[in-house]
Amino acid sequence: MRILCVSDQVDPLVYSPRMLDRFKDVDLVLSAGDLPPEYLGFITSMLNRDLVYVMGNHDISDLEARGVRRWMEDEKDAVDTSTGAIDAGFTIKRSEGLIILGLPGSMRYNKGPNQYTEGAMARRIACLVPRLLLNKLLYGRAVDLVLTHAAPQGIHDRDDPCHRGFRCFLWLMRTFKPRWLVHGHIHLYDLADVRISVYRETTVINAFGHWLLDTEA
Repeated sequence: MRILCVSDQVDPLVYSPRMLDRFKDVDLVLSAGDLPPEYLGFITSMLNRDLVYVMGNHDISDLEARGVRRWMEDEKDAVDTSTGAIDAGFTIKRSEGLIILGLPGSMRYNKGPNQYTEGAMARRIACLVPRLLLNKLLYGRAVDLVLTHAAPQGIHDRDDPCHRGFRCFLWLMRTFKPRWLVHGHIHLYDLADVRISVYRETTVINAFGHWLLDTEA
């Protein structure tokens, strides 16, 4: 299976009339946040594939400015629902045979929307543990892929308060052993920047811009 991962930046290679030629062999699209809804809508309409997404720390304020409305779990905040995409925020979805767990938002740094303390994110993950254990019983595995906006602590993250990673993501990977964790939030400006790392049994991928994940590799 080939998965197109996107986040944080409208990539001209994706947002292009030639997109279908470049990505016609894609089976699934994952968005790791901070992308405009019209961009996600463009991708779904061009590829006609499932697009599973989590929201970033800038999505809600950007959408409020545009007057787009939708119910959020924590606040009655504005979010788009017209893209045809699947919101995986703090839930578990199945698409193309994959079990996907979504964790939106970033580390709390200015009390803005979709920001969480370490403890708050850990509690959200704890609420998903019964479903993960049930998946293990039913399917022989708890989760295949974790889709987040923020990075795990110490893997691709930064030292500033906004871009620090979550320590509880490390516990999630150690305990439930997903094959992949795909995140956004960390912009890559240099070819020497690390995009892919391995933690225990999980390959961690920064989806900034776009990245093609071949699950057989």
